[in-house]
Amino acid sequence: MIAFVFPGQGAQKVGMGRSLAEAFPICRETFAEADAALGEPLSTLCFDGPADRLMLTENTQPAILAMSTAVARLVVSRGISPRFAAGHSLGEYSAHVAAGTLSFADALRTVKRRGRYMQEAVPVGDGAMAAILGLDAEGVAAACADAADGQIVSPANLNAPGQIVIAGHAAAVARAGERAKALGAKRAIALAVSAPFHCALMKPAEDRLAPELRALPSHDPSFPVVANADAAPKTTAAEAIEALVRQVSSPVRWEAVVRRLVADGATTFVEVGPGSVLAGLIKKIDRAVTVFSVEDEAGLVAMEAAITL
Repeated sequence: MIAFVFPGQGAQKVGMGRSLAEAFPICRETFAEADAALGEPLSTLCFDGPADRLMLTENTQPAILAMSTAVARLVVSRGISPRFAAGHSLGEYSAHVAAGTLSFADALRTVKRRGRYMQEAVPVGDGAMAAILGLDAEGVAAACADAADGQIVSPANLNAPGQIVIAGHAAAVARAGERAKALGAKRAIALAVSAPFHCALMKPAEDRLAPELRALPSHDPSFPVVANADAAPKTTAAEAIEALVRQVSSPVRWEAVVRRLVADGATTFVEVGPGSVLAGLIKKIDRAVTVFSVEDEAGLVAMEAAITL
């Protein structure tokens, strides 16, 4: 059984989607739809940059959503449909567009504001994120607790065994990285991010976004979408919306999400959108599953050849 998985912030790159839009009308039409929904040339930003504007959170989020939706529509148009889906952080919105929970236009406008709210929740420089490699979840949680010293620092992305990202106040994140190394972590790597996502410092952004999400027209998803916040499949519109509200300041439980998809029967994962980060994480979580990344025609051809064998 096939699961679509959708990437989050960090997967963006200038040029994404251009070759697909040139080759496939369904992708070209999707980018045109995104431009119309936002009233600005998002497609030009994806195809041509400039990189510094694409990297702004309020631009990055709709750009990745547009690219991922273009690829998802293309893959489905070729006769390959998912039985389940999930997305990493922002990618959960892409999953719900694919499932029909939210309209593409509503999701684009919402994630643009989501990006702005997340950026504005913490003054630039006050927050930070770091990847902790080679330490289990309990060890990372202990390092954060030991290092907090009245500030906020906590696991933010539980991505795969031995790969956990922490977020919080910049000084606390630095202390937690040192503590994690003392507890046996191989490395603590500061990440180049604009805000400390998926921690309690994002609660102001969550509070701003919640009423907007709850006011959106929504439908029960056409297939289950496993949520970041609790790694549980969402099958109703109400559950889906509440999961999107919670994920702003909750950790992304990606390892648990993938394990739930496997437990529910997923044997083939198709990473839909820019990059191949999720494919790498999924193979670290479960080497028995088959994983494809589709961000261009070569990826599409490779996936089709394997799945239609």
